[in-house]
Amino acid sequence: MARPNVLLLLTDQERHDLVDPDGVPVETEAIDGLAADGVRFSHAFTPISICSSARASLLTGLYPHNHGILNNVHEPDAVQTDLAESLPTFGTALREAGYHNSYVGKWHVGRTGTPEDFGFDYVGGSDDHHDDHLQGGLEAHQRELGVDPDSAEPEAPIHAQFPDTRELLGGTLPIPPEATRTYYNAELTIQRLAQLAETDGPFFHRVDFQGPHHPYLVPEPYASMYDPEALDPWPSDAETFDGKPQVQSNYRDYRGVGELSRAEWDRLRALYMGFMHHIDDQIGRILTKLDELGVAENTLVVHASDHGDFTGGHRQWNKGPFMYDDTYRIPLVVRGPDVAGSGRVCDDLVSLFDLMPTFLETADAPVPETLDARSLWPALRDDDRETRDAVFGEYHGDEMGLYSQRMVRTKQYKYVFNAPDIDELYDLDADPHELQNLVDHTDYGDVRARLRERLAGWMQETGDPIAQFTSRHLGRTAGTRR
Repeated sequence: MARPNVLLLLTDQERHDLVDPDGVPVETEAIDGLAADGVRFSHAFTPISICSSARASLLTGLYPHNHGILNNVHEPDAVQTDLAESLPTFGTALREAGYHNSYVGKWHVGRTGTPEDFGFDYVGGSDDHHDDHLQGGLEAHQRELGVDPDSAEPEAPIHAQFPDTRELLGGTLPIPPEATRTYYNAELTIQRLAQLAETDGPFFHRVDFQGPHHPYLVPEPYASMYDPEALDPWPSDAETFDGKPQVQSNYRDYRGVGELSRAEWDRLRALYMGFMHHIDDQIGRILTKLDELGVAENTLVVHASDHGDFTGGHRQWNKGPFMYDDTYRIPLVVRGPDVAGSGRVCDDLVSLFDLMPTFLETADAPVPETLDARSLWPALRDDDRETRDAVFGEYHGDEMGLYSQRMVRTKQYKYVFNAPDIDELYDLDADPHELQNLVDHTDYGDVRARLRERLAGWMQETGDPIAQFTSRHLGRTAGTRR
């Protein structure tokens, strides 16, 4: 059989529980269909919950401390503003292996570097906040539909409040769904797939939707599709910050959401859910086109997100110096040739950056020995395999300077090293919503010691630059504030 095509459907800040049958009650018919025909990974994680860093890890199969993009490249405090072109990426490797690569949507991996520098033909659909050098034709598309993009002000907006300013969090977008960037990116993808289906040799197409990242600007009927008053409270709404790092309480004011009412939070959640429903409908259009082109059977389709989103979970907004599953656990669904099972749920501990060697193996391309990631193909084929006993995460700060965190997460436990504050330990069987910090609990002394040793070993093995400083700290009294 010919080498399969690959279609990567990436979202931005999609919570893992949006596509979990037991999670948030949002309709995702297209993604559910992918899972019904393939495999859903129930324990997939991102190595870091920062957009630029996570996307660079996806491209390279490396932890952020090994590829150098430690925080968002567009911010003035970016540690490194562009991914080194000398690093192996799946884009360049697939192109060298004879794949026709194309890219639609958000990039956000470098200030000056573009998808074309890493093996892709850039089609369009980006936005000026993340890639002002890659303007697409969205405004022209909107004007063709009779929409003036300069006058489409959101209705019933909700804002974060600061002493001298405010920031838009969400609202109803007064334009038809067909005029949104989400629809436009799907349309560009559909057009590109038609072209790729006519080429000789396999193709790789990637579409990066800008949602459901905030601000949640959602058109009707999606903006009203979920009733805020009918939403049940999320279990992590019970967060009290008792025994937690001080930054968690502080960040509510830093994000300007400390005074949001319950009704405002619920409406934001309803808009977030509607946003995801809108994206799923566009994914459905794309998958229908694959069928119409007659290439679906030989196309590996992957749905994932760069990281999650709090949307009020733990009383937080966006992301930041928190290593909860709300932002570190991600959706991952795969369908295609040689993927074993229909509707299978795989509970292996896997990471977003494992997609990089997975794509290389799909293309029969050599996999560099220097990767931190490992191919998902043994799990996709459901072969006998050695599985991870833990996944790891890191954080280096976002807009407020450097803030070092490291995480080790097993099926049952999570340990978080917080350089400037108290560490965290959660028993995920007893406390799946991570409300009780057990780091000082005497009954968990052995667990704490074991996870600290595991975390310190990972930092040494992967060349984490702060390993020399944390090795002595990971052995001291757990709850001591620094």
